[in-house]
Amino acid sequence: MTVLFIANRGEIAARIERTARTLGLRCAVGSPEVDAGLPYVEEADIVVPLDSPRAFGDVEAMVAAAVAAGAELVHPGYGFLSENPDFARAVAQAGMTFVGPPAEVIASMGDKANARRLAQASGVPVTPGSPGPVESLEEAHEVARAIGFPLMVKAVAGGGGIAMAVVAEEAGLAAAVEQVAGRGRSVFGDGRMIVERYVERSRHIEAQIMGLPDGRVIALGERDCSVQRRHQKVIEESPSPALTPAVREQVARQAVALGEAVGYRNAGTVEFIYDLDREEFYFLEMNTRLQVEHPVTEAVHGLDLVAWQLAVARGDSEIPEGFSATPNGHAFELRIYAEDPERFLPRPGTVTRWQMPSGAGVRVDAGYREGTAVTPFFDPLMAKMIVWGATREEALERTRKAAAEMAVEGPGVNLPYLLRVLDSEPFATGDYITGLVVDAQ
Repeated sequence: MTVLFIANRGEIAARIERTARTLGLRCAVGSPEVDAGLPYVEEADIVVPLDSPRAFGDVEAMVAAAVAAGAELVHPGYGFLSENPDFARAVAQAGMTFVGPPAEVIASMGDKANARRLAQASGVPVTPGSPGPVESLEEAHEVARAIGFPLMVKAVAGGGGIAMAVVAEEAGLAAAVEQVAGRGRSVFGDGRMIVERYVERSRHIEAQIMGLPDGRVIALGERDCSVQRRHQKVIEESPSPALTPAVREQVARQAVALGEAVGYRNAGTVEFIYDLDREEFYFLEMNTRLQVEHPVTEAVHGLDLVAWQLAVARGDSEIPEGFSATPNGHAFELRIYAEDPERFLPRPGTVTRWQMPSGAGVRVDAGYREGTAVTPFFDPLMAKMIVWGATREEALERTRKAAAEMAVEGPGVNLPYLLRVLDSEPFATGDYITGLVVDAQ
């Protein structure tokens, strides 16, 4: 029986296991001692002990664990090594199949400055900004003089909202450059930056694509990820209530154009910023992996993206039976974090109560359960609640009801904040911007 090694942990590892089991695969994971008792470990067929929580970010350690498990396939999930070209390359060199795009594609799109250049070459619009990497304050000032304020400074190798800063006026540029460059060096080993126009009234839109082995790139319905804290998403929905049919079609077409231009294979996401005042959208970046919010796409398309990923990784170019690129109904995803709902600071702890909702259209992808511990070693995401409805109104009503039924005790939980957003007028009407996190407090 084929062994799939999941180079990840928590809810995404448990979610991948669920699909793998339906496909008749044996599931292997690596587990540090601090994760003992978590669902992804308990439900795995093979568990390889890891020396430290840091092993999830160690190419050599993860490849060694996969080899020890006798894996033929390696799925990276999201985060950790999922967008590390050295890991994808090392997996292939060890004789295993990486469930994701080729290493060279990960490398080319992981560099934000290079990704901007490739997008422009493909005819995909980008925000006005630096033509390439910015390596000094003097260069940042030159770009600022050309495009004006406010602007965004972000690390070339950044991701997940890390190493980026909004600058409202010239006086704050020096501090932002120092902060972003320092954070980029410490987290990603790269202090280079890009500087671009900051769109104040905007929506964060992303297009899910799947690149097939025969060269075709398929675009699915877009997701709206505008509800964020610290530049990280907390509520997503699909389709976006902000887009007209014409803009929706353009977003999908541009995402496919970029995917085809770079020879993309497997699941990926092309992210855009939509300027509400100019009614224009611009390329932000490409994530060469499965997104945290992929379940909202699954909900409106009635498919399993992980199963499709695994098929593509094995060379299958068939489109899932019954697939339609047109979304059916509407879906929301709420990220349940172990954090202070006011300041958004992590608050780990042992789960003493774990009550998850159920009902029509409700799905929960969880990484914890009662009696397990949320430790300070990892991102505080505990679970995701995905809710589908025939209309946005029905989906929102179901989401509010399901969120009210949810109860987590022990660690901190952001549920009070999520409930405030769901009850806010801007969110209810769909007329909100990326600043909704601030407005809802």
